[in-house]
Amino acid sequence: MTQLLINGRIRAVLLLLMVLVFAGAAMTSEKPAYQLYDRNGEKITYDHLVNLAQNKDLVFFGELHDNAIAHWLQLELLKDLHADTTRSLAIGMEMFERDQQILIDEYFAGHISNRSFESEARLWQNYETDYAPVVEFARENDLRLLATNIPRRYASAVYSHGLAVLDSLNAEAKDWIAPLPVEVDTTLPGYRDILEAAQGHGGENLIYSQAVKDATMAHSIISAINDSTGMLHLNGSYHSNNYEGIVWYVNRKAEGVTILTINTISADEINNVDAGLLQAADITLVVDSDMTRTY
Repeated sequence: MTQLLINGRIRAVLLLLMVLVFAGAAMTSEKPAYQLYDRNGEKITYDHLVNLAQNKDLVFFGELHDNAIAHWLQLELLKDLHADTTRSLAIGMEMFERDQQILIDEYFAGHISNRSFESEARLWQNYETDYAPVVEFARENDLRLLATNIPRRYASAVYSHGLAVLDSLNAEAKDWIAPLPVEVDTTLPGYRDILEAAQGHGGENLIYSQAVKDATMAHSIISAINDSTGMLHLNGSYHSNNYEGIVWYVNRKAEGVTILTINTISADEINNVDAGLLQAADITLVVDSDMTRTY
């Protein structure tokens, strides 16, 4: 196990070095690794993105889960938001489920080892390369890290049995999901697209299982932020694009919260992107399609 952890960290370091070299080339050559755009199709700088993010209560960084540039920029944005001393910062992650919060808290407090944390936390397959740097930065800088997602077993139960299955859970289990009943708008385009992509498999329950994830993440976020605390939330782009998913639930439950959304896409020509691809979020991160995937 120790050797596997060492090998995983070596791979993470090598990948980060590769990303830094690739991104550094963007400053000195004609082959930049990425480009940022606003909704109007205007190119913006990373510094402008940081400025926008500093003035919002919530920043949703929608990622492609296997995109190295997106993960690198998430870490850089986290560092720069943390450097803003005018208010505190929390980070939320789709990649952790609410029943794992105790493991995060125990690890950050030094009560359990990294080895124990990683062996018990049901980590995603790309944790070492993509999320461990974020987690470790949060731990080393005393940032609050929130596991925002619903335990996957409950989302799976909804997929199999519908929303009513949540009513049968005990009180402790219900603490790990959004308050019941969970409101679901099955007509939202994002949910309809998911159903279409699945060719109808799962029916409305597929939408419900997605919605309980979004509702639970929104509930986790709303419960954590206040006037003096902002949050950077990491999630798949489909959870926040078009101000649907998590953002839809946040806007229904937390009036007046200011939000910035970021979408990640891949393109062959990052300096010549169709305007229609830039409408899903406030800011779109366009990554060269040749960029190495992390898995």
